[in-house]
Amino acid sequence: MLNDLSLLNVILIISFLFLLLHYLRFLQRILKGLAKLKPCAEEKIPHEFVSIIIPFRNEEENILLNLKSIESQNYPTEKFEVIYVDDSSEDTSFEVLKQNIRRENVRVISVPIDYSVNAHKKRAVRYGIENAKGEIIVTTDADCVYHEEWLISLLSCFDSLTGFVSGPVEFHGGKKIFSKFQRLEFAGLVITGAGLIGSGQPTICNAANIAYRKKVFDEVSGFKDQMNLSSGDDELLMQKIFKDTDFKVKFCTNPNAIVRTNANKTVGDFYQQRKRWASKGLFYNDKSLVIKLILIYMFYLGLITQLLLSIIVNQVYLFSFTISVILKFFTEFIILLRGKKIIFKTLDLSNFILAQFVQIPYIIFAGFIGAFGNYLWKQRKIKR
Repeated sequence: MLNDLSLLNVILIISFLFLLLHYLRFLQRILKGLAKLKPCAEEKIPHEFVSIIIPFRNEEENILLNLKSIESQNYPTEKFEVIYVDDSSEDTSFEVLKQNIRRENVRVISVPIDYSVNAHKKRAVRYGIENAKGEIIVTTDADCVYHEEWLISLLSCFDSLTGFVSGPVEFHGGKKIFSKFQRLEFAGLVITGAGLIGSGQPTICNAANIAYRKKVFDEVSGFKDQMNLSSGDDELLMQKIFKDTDFKVKFCTNPNAIVRTNANKTVGDFYQQRKRWASKGLFYNDKSLVIKLILIYMFYLGLITQLLLSIIVNQVYLFSFTISVILKFFTEFIILLRGKKIIFKTLDLSNFILAQFVQIPYIIFAGFIGAFGNYLWKQRKIKR
């Protein structure tokens, strides 16, 4: 079979092998990083005052459950404040929230209409920070719920050398296979982010559960040069803090620090969410990181290409495809097992194989559309 290969086919096989080795090295880095993660210190209350910023838009279905969860935190009321920031809601979110606040340290404000109009969620976070008095800023989302020890667990990761803490986020479990797929796939993203932080290369995190020092936010000029982007209030900020300051970035593994949110109800919502997430990658300031992400995307694209070439050109591509898929599946399963042990104790891996086969085409499609297309977010059409 190899004797029948042309020079072009040999070059393609070598290229696919290079992409596979690059991806396996990436996965190995995640595994090593997970092994380096250490539990934070015993739960303690930092001496700094804390401001929790919760931006919201059209969340009337979720806002009261979120408020109840926030007001149930086992944390001294005089040590923190909660600022809900309304980002031009078109439903009754603002009124419902205002009428049901029971704690004196919780308030709701609205972003002025003409305030950084293209930044969307980021403008709400920034406006909240400008109105906050905390030395530590915590951000989360209005469709989330929390363990009563969430805040103290997350903040226990702070010491004098720590500038940014990323916490775990989990989709609520559901009986439908679509919900199970999302929970597993999302857990994989969180575990990946944790492993990369552990390996000393912070790359991804989720704004539904992060905390950072206000002075560090100011030191890197906050969201400056990013206010034209609708997202990036999480990982782009984390990357700047890691790169431009001497402060450490940590991941909180405490199970009480897990923030839970709803999985997408429809395939369309899932598609729009993943497009939005994929849209951030090309705006990373670290261009070597952008190149690495492009190579990972090309690995996924190469899997489909090999499968097609095995039908059209030569069956040797079926062999290279099979080897790539087996090594990918095996290594990623080991990563999920490690992540389950460290972070998500109840993670269901029974749909792993099915999720893997769905993941390949959706990453290719969402990555392409996220890089070049528009997307919907909170009933807004966001332009690239």
